[in-house]
Amino acid sequence: MTSGTKAEPRMNEDETTLSGEGPAAAADAPEPGLTRGTWIGVTVIAVIVALVVIFGIAARHRSESTLETDTKAASIPSVKVIHPASSLLSSGLALPGNTQAYVDTPIYARTSGYLKNWYFDIGAHVRKGQLMAVIETPELDEQLQVAQADLKSAEANLNLANTTSARYQNLLTTNSVSKQETDVAVSDAAAKKAAVDASTAAVRRLQQLQSFEKIYAPFDGIVTARNIDIGGLIQAGENTTPKELFHLAAIQKIRVFVSVPEAYSTSIKAGGKATLTLDEYPGREFEGTIARNSNAIDSATRTLNVEVDVDNPKGELLPGAYVFVHFKVPQRSSNLMIPSNTLLFRAQGLQVGVVRDGRVQLVPVTISKDLGANVEIASGLTPNDAVILDPSDSLASGQEVQVKSQMNENATQMQKKEGAQ
Repeated sequence: MTSGTKAEPRMNEDETTLSGEGPAAAADAPEPGLTRGTWIGVTVIAVIVALVVIFGIAARHRSESTLETDTKAASIPSVKVIHPASSLLSSGLALPGNTQAYVDTPIYARTSGYLKNWYFDIGAHVRKGQLMAVIETPELDEQLQVAQADLKSAEANLNLANTTSARYQNLLTTNSVSKQETDVAVSDAAAKKAAVDASTAAVRRLQQLQSFEKIYAPFDGIVTARNIDIGGLIQAGENTTPKELFHLAAIQKIRVFVSVPEAYSTSIKAGGKATLTLDEYPGREFEGTIARNSNAIDSATRTLNVEVDVDNPKGELLPGAYVFVHFKVPQRSSNLMIPSNTLLFRAQGLQVGVVRDGRVQLVPVTISKDLGANVEIASGLTPNDAVILDPSDSLASGQEVQVKSQMNENATQMQKKEGAQ
């Protein structure tokens, strides 16, 4: 460079590149596009979206699987079960009974008329043969007088016929009369005798009816009802409905009728002892004797009708009372006890539902003793059976069930409950 020549300024590459001057600048410049950082960001977003989709699909699949499992489990009913407990039958048997008077008789009138007087009201103690009422029978009295008059007329005719018969028989010996006339006279006397007998019977019948004007007590007892009053019309006869005048009951001895279950029928023997308890007399017992039984099982109730006679000299036991009769029966073998709410009453008979291998099996059972809340089973179950509590009416054999809970009753506690009952 010579002096005096002005120096041209130099431009660095960066400025040349940025200014875009020069023929090489256009060839070397990169095309516009996504940077590396942008690509990384897009990739991260895509991965996140893919993970969200994958986790959403997995969660939905799990929900559907859980719903299917829950639906299947909900379709299987849950049941509560209990195992039967052993129970030793006690030697005592308490059964309800009804008391009746030893003799209980309604008293009717045998003759028609009007009540003149009555002498005993309800609750009165009467002796056999005591006069209880008097009936006025004016029509019967007149009929008796007519019958007595007819009897006198028949007797007079008979006397005349007998006299005539005797005369004819005497005349026949002398052939003064014919045999025919004599036979007629004898026959007439016999007819008159029959007429007298008929009149006599009519008089006796009316006298008997007249004797029923007075009503007497047929036995010692208590008047439990009086259905008449003075002046009341009393009609007696075959074509009328009789009206009960009095009701008389003999309560010196009381009959108690008890329905004994068939399982104990062989243990109840005539001549055995039994005791009675009543709510009216707490803490007291009345001793009775087994008098007789029906010797037949009632097909409707499967019970034996037993009569227990109890002496009642003080009249403390009243007819119609509700009592409990306690029998002594031999000790019995051990049976199984289950709650009453396990029983199913079906047309096939008494059944219970038992769970075996996750399925229901309906088992017929036989009850030996009903204790109210619990029953004793004589046959059909084993101690290891899982018996369903509160079974539904739609329960069927082969139905799949799941055991919700298991209730193991204490056998000793159940025996205590039995003893309390």
